Amino acid sequence: MSKIKQLQEIIDLSENIVFFGGAGVSTESGIPDFRSESGIFKSLEKYGDTPENLVSHSYYMDHTEEFFNYYKDNLIFKDANPNPAHLKLSELEKIGKLKAVITQNIDGLHQKAGSKNVLELHGSIHRNYCQICNKEYGLNHILESEGIPRCECGGIVKPDVVLYEEPLNNAVLSFAIDYIQNAETLIIGGTSLVVYPAAGLINYFNGKNLVLINKSETPYDNLATLVINDAIGETFSQIKI
Repeated sequence: MSKIKQLQEIIDLSENIVFFGGAGVSTESGIPDFRSESGIFKSLEKYGDTPENLVSHSYYMDHTEEFFNYYKDNLIFKDANPNPAHLKLSELEKIGKLKAVITQNIDGLHQKAGSKNVLELHGSIHRNYCQICNKEYGLNHILESEGIPRCECGGIVKPDVVLYEEPLNNAVLSFAIDYIQNAETLIIGGTSLVVYPAAGLINYFNGKNLVLINKSETPYDNLATLVINDAIGETFSQIKI
């Protein structure tokens, strides 16, 4: 049996599926990942600092205007559209099989595809808030601001994204763990499973089927029911619902 047929059979027979995705889910939408040769971290190196530092809380606090320059140039892809993976996951949710999408991505493409129950571990570029009065702003406010985005009260408008040195949102993390613990089938896609604490979520799964879809190997391949080393959009485009 081919691996696509195996995946089709697992999906057909499952009634409680949870999907956990990383940067690879959005690369087929034209959004670069972080650590590959063509990734965002490589493009940031030209700025003369380590990628991890450029998108850290410390750098945001100490070099706020420079941070926003990097952020707007390298982490926002406003015109990106969902690919077959996003669209198929939305369909699975509509028919009741998929209970939650847990994502490390900040691009909002799952919601753009129609998914409703999306847990964003690292936040979203589409949510921004004033650090003084907490007024909320959309993405356009960030893009249209010259220099540091400001609130009408004068406060800095910070993207609701998790930077290095910042903790994940405990409530979102708790919901993610709960969904994974109760899932019959966990499909993990587009992530190398090396960045913690997000990668550690796999350890909470005790269901029937663990499916890993990623172009390269992961440290958890030996635990999986099914491993598909291919692009996730291409893989999901072959699944019938």
